[in-house]
Amino acid sequence: MNNTPSTPLSSRRALLLAAVTATAAAGVAPWSVANAQAQAYPSRPVTLIIPWPAGGSTDRHLRTLAELASKHLGQPIVIENKPGAGGTLGPSTMAQTAKPDGYTIAQFPLGMLRMPHMQKTNWNPLTDFSYIIGVSGYTFGLTVKADSPYKTFKDYVEAARKQPGTINYGSTGTGSSPHLLMEEVADNAKVQFIHVPFKGNADLQSALLGGHVMAQSDATGWDKFVDSGEMRLLVTFGEQRTKRWPDVPTAQDLGYNVVSTSPYGLVGPKGMDPAIMKTLHDAFKKAMDEPKHQEVLAQLNQAMWYRNGDEYRQWAATTYAKDKTLIERLGLAAK
Repeated sequence: MNNTPSTPLSSRRALLLAAVTATAAAGVAPWSVANAQAQAYPSRPVTLIIPWPAGGSTDRHLRTLAELASKHLGQPIVIENKPGAGGTLGPSTMAQTAKPDGYTIAQFPLGMLRMPHMQKTNWNPLTDFSYIIGVSGYTFGLTVKADSPYKTFKDYVEAARKQPGTINYGSTGTGSSPHLLMEEVADNAKVQFIHVPFKGNADLQSALLGGHVMAQSDATGWDKFVDSGEMRLLVTFGEQRTKRWPDVPTAQDLGYNVVSTSPYGLVGPKGMDPAIMKTLHDAFKKAMDEPKHQEVLAQLNQAMWYRNGDEYRQWAATTYAKDKTLIERLGLAAK
């Protein structure tokens, strides 16, 4: 008979063995115990990183969507604005510092698929993220102040032709869609625009209204200023004219082969548990279908762009390869 007293370590081992034996006897695989954390998710608030300043169109959209999704998730969704680097600072920082536990997610702007082609990055857009859900896309346009001498987009382009190196515009950052679509126009029109990058919509709008830039290329954060008469919308960049501003031509109407909607969605760090990703996906999908979300999209003149996680990841891979060609053609590829 062995009378040696058990040590704390041996006791813990015995308890662990008993737990595994019990779950096996109950017909439950041991690995299901490890899934308990995923099944209990979420047990605390989730942080959603928006990589743009507060007050812009993306911020307006995602704050509403997060509020609706939180009801389905059963926990608050806390917004963290983290602007910078053309919308890539927030998601890339998350990918490198956040745990893949579902408590930190981020908006994934299209610039994430372009920046690595333009400069060296320490993150990979295809392998360093877990793709959760595709959400929406933008209506882009070029606006000027109401008292601008440029009454039409043709006026603006002709000014660049007659006064090389003097006609500027602001965008939400180098490599962002508002930047690249204007570079495409310049390439088609054989003119040069001076690009002035900003951290996000709110800063850019203030600069335009303050007379610090001549025009702004941006998503529909300018809608209220256009409707109030403080800004003039010269052109939009969708496939068709907008319902809200039907008299404003598209770039295609004017003979420029430039169309951009810049779809975006939500991602987490790589290595997320599929069960947690499904919980997030389902909560945001239910939120997307709510009338209040549809109202916000209509206000911003944005369309729904639903993709499940697998569809979103496949779209990203295709777009990443396609945009490499665009960036090389515009002469913006990293040397």
